[in-house]
Amino acid sequence: MPNIKPISEMKNYTSIVNELAYGNRIYFTKNGHGLCALVDMKELDELDTLKAKFQLLTKLNEAKISIKDEGTFTDAIFSNLGEDSK
Repeated sequence: MPNIKPISEMKNYTSIVNELAYGNRIYFTKNGHGLCALVDMKELDELDTLKAKFQLLTKLNEAKISIKDEGTFTDAIFSNLGEDSK
């Protein structure tokens, strides 16, 4: 169950930090709307790693599609020489 607190609870910072644990994020609201979250550092590092991996895989997929659609620099050189690169 999400741990949701009003931002005014930040006055009791020490007690809030004691509630924080891996997988137990604390969400803060202001006027009933989500404002920010407090996340364990290990969990944040893992989220950053996952984001970087996703971005890398996205770029690799874009490159794969580009090679399939447009060919490679080597393909262009061989075609200019009149040779088949395959």
